[in-house]
Amino acid sequence: MVVGWAMADHYKTSLIITALDSAADTIDIHPGCIFHSDRGANYTSYEFATTLAGKGMRQSVGRTGVCWDNAMAESFFGTLKNEWTNRMTFTMRAQARQEVVKYIEGFYNRQRLHSGLDYKTPLEVHNEYLSRQLAA
Repeated sequence: MVVGWAMADHYKTSLIITALDSAADTIDIHPGCIFHSDRGANYTSYEFATTLAGKGMRQSVGRTGVCWDNAMAESFFGTLKNEWTNRMTFTMRAQARQEVVKYIEGFYNRQRLHSGLDYKTPLEVHNEYLSRQLAA
């Protein structure tokens, strides 16, 4: 399950749209799937909403002041930092990007067992989902 990667020195709407476009070029995004985010201006902009609608995606944003709405994403980034990047020093953005991709695609998605996924890897769960779709 390789998904496109975008990295920049900013966190503007254009970066998020580039990442979403890259992912959409790599995997099949089913109409009606949900994109969940916080209420940041980059996610609540007209430009981003238009991009999601153009891909047939529905938008979901967390409630104001309710950190649990984004608990899964926060958990992932905490894991990435604790298991990987906290041990490294990056001198170039390309090096940081390479290490993050290596962690996510080489370990997190393919080897790391997740209690929330019945102790399977994300790739195993994704492949099971695709198999069910083909069988239906």
